[in-house]
Amino acid sequence: MKTIDINSIPRSSIDRSFYKKQENLYRKIHNNKIRIGVIGTFLVLLTIGSCIYLFYQEKHEAEVQKDMFQATYHFEGKDFQKALEGDGTNKGFLFIAESFPYTKSANLACFYIGVAYIHQKEYDRAILFLKKFQANDLLLAARAWCLLGDAYSAKKEYAQAASHYMKAARYKPNSIYTPGYLMKAAIAFEAYKHYKDAYRCYQTILEQYPKCSHHDMATKEAGRLSSLL
Repeated sequence: MKTIDINSIPRSSIDRSFYKKQENLYRKIHNNKIRIGVIGTFLVLLTIGSCIYLFYQEKHEAEVQKDMFQATYHFEGKDFQKALEGDGTNKGFLFIAESFPYTKSANLACFYIGVAYIHQKEYDRAILFLKKFQANDLLLAARAWCLLGDAYSAKKEYAQAASHYMKAARYKPNSIYTPGYLMKAAIAFEAYKHYKDAYRCYQTILEQYPKCSHHDMATKEAGRLSSLL
């Protein structure tokens, strides 16, 4: 009987294709294992880093509270220089903002610094720090945009002023603060001859906030501007 060498029998193209697919599959699984390992390691390190970050955040918040309290005390007493730079015993807002970045205290310090610089007519510095301030609070977020509008208005950059007043007005509108922001926006719009936009601000007050304290002034100014449109 003739012996047949199995290896000499040609394999079909289907078999070769099958084995090739299996080989590619194993290779993908191997590569994915490496990727999963890298991602897993990254997530572990990220978790550890976040825990360390939160620990130092809490530590710094505790350290800075005394200085923050005293700086706020000077701010409320309108001693803005001491509020900014400290009083020799306690640090001021500038030190807090620069030395403890990414803390809640530093963020709030940026707001106070911006207001203090506006009072000192240092408008460029005020803008710099107010832009650093981040808030989701109903009052402070809109207030910060309004203060930016005040700073730009003082610099006679009325387009920028109007833009920030409108941001304040559009952020969670309410009958207490929004009409005032719209009044400021209207004045800024008119300052660079955007009369239609100014008129719309007054009309918004009249239509949406008829009981606000700015109603009579808005009525008067809307009537005056209507002749310019």
